[in-house]
Amino acid sequence: MDLWVIWLIAAAVLAVAELFTLTAALGLLGGAALVTAGFAAVGLPLPLQFLVFTIVAASTVLFIRPVVLRHMRRPQAERFGVEALVGRSAYVVSEVTGLGGRVRIGGEEWTARAYDETLVIPPGTTVEVIEISGATALVYPQE
Repeated sequence: MDLWVIWLIAAAVLAVAELFTLTAALGLLGGAALVTAGFAAVGLPLPLQFLVFTIVAASTVLFIRPVVLRHMRRPQAERFGVEALVGRSAYVVSEVTGLGGRVRIGGEEWTARAYDETLVIPPGTTVEVIEISGATALVYPQE
């Protein structure tokens, strides 16, 4: 079996292993093995193939991996789904108590409960969405 095929197999194994670990290191090593496979296909001797692999692997792990990790650990910029409703203002459609009620959030009508169960919030009041529990908004009157 040719050496370049062995390097390709190593690159594929490292890429698959990266999918399971998400460390951003094994994928870079797989990339180094892929580059080395190209040099092996050209006919570079085995000791120089190891040198190419070492140089490419070391440089990518030292210089590219920190950038990749920084992007992977960045907090999500925007909230989606029901998380996006938390903190928004809502309009009380029918009286909201600790047991139930209805509010309008951004054009949609939601079931609601008062965050403080002792409160009774009359219709027409503007409230803030504190939490979403299932399909029910927990709200508190705005001051």
